[in-house]
Order: sequence, then C-alpha cells, then structure tokens
Amino acid sequence: MASHDNIGDFLTIIRNAYKAGKESCSASHSNIREGIAKILKDEGYVDAVEIKGDKPAEKTIELTLRYVDGVPAITQIERVSKPGRRLYYEYRAIPRVIGGMGISILTTSKGVLKDSDCRSQKAGGELLCKVW
Repeated sequence: MASHDNIGDFLTIIRNAYKAGKESCSASHSNIREGIAKILKDEGYVDAVEIKGDKPAEKTIELTLRYVDGVPAITQIERVSKPGRRLYYEYRAIPRVIGGMGISILTTSKGVLKDSDCRSQKAGGELLCKVW
C-alpha cells in the first residue's frame, strides 16, 4: 500500500521556492499545513500567509516568502517524523534546534505548536519538522 506524505510535500514546495528565488509559493490546503504556515509567519520566516478559495476542494495556501538582503530567511527546513517512522516527544524531551536558534514544529492534542509553546503548555506530540 502506497502512502503519501502531505507535510513533506508542503515543506519541499517551500524549500524549492526559496532555492529558485521565488517571491511566493502555493500549495493545497489542509489544517496541518495551515498551522505550519501560521507558525512560520509568526516566527518571521515568511512575510504573509493567505488562504484562497471557498470550497474545501479548491482551497489553497499562498505564502509570500521573506528574503533578508537577497538571502532566504529559511536556511534549512527538514521533515523529522515521517510516515514510516513517527517520532513522538514529551514536552521535557523536545530537542532544541541549533541551541535554540531555530524552531521545531509539533502536532499536539492542543493543535500545531512550536517547541517553546509546547514546553510552556506542557504538551508533547509528534515532531513534524525543524526550521532554521
């Protein structure tokens, strides 16, 4: 049975858009993708997040990418937990990214959260990706 990694595809769309020097990128909508995009906006990795479309099948997420003096704001974005190997952490064990310089994004029972929010709310979950 084949499986499809929607989160990995979303991260690849963002990574490829930065490498190609695009000013924006778009992907189909899902609640987890929307949560990841909002965290990236709140942390300053992208300039804007816009949800387009009215019907659920037509919804897309449009990201306006951020560059600082022509250099992408995201140096690296990598998928951690994959469909073949899920990685779950309790809030005390969530790994720090580059000594706190980057962020981890987790899906928890309280929604999609960044690592510092997980620690403050004492919520563990599946580690989706690391961004720096």
